[in-house]
Amino acid sequence: MTDRTPKENPPKRPAKPATSSREDRLKAALKANMARRKAQARARKAAGAADTDNET
Repeated sequence: MTDRTPKENPPKRPAKPATSSREDRLKAALKANMARRKAQARARKAAGAADTDNET
């Protein structure tokens, strides 16, 4: 019973590639979110300017 071979630990994945891919995904999501917010702000500003022009 002591002749059993110990279980080998599975090879660990390197932390760098997983971290960098996560950072890349977060970076892309942030960029898309900021672009969407800027577009919304521009649309609100344009809509506000159009409303004030019609009130004369």
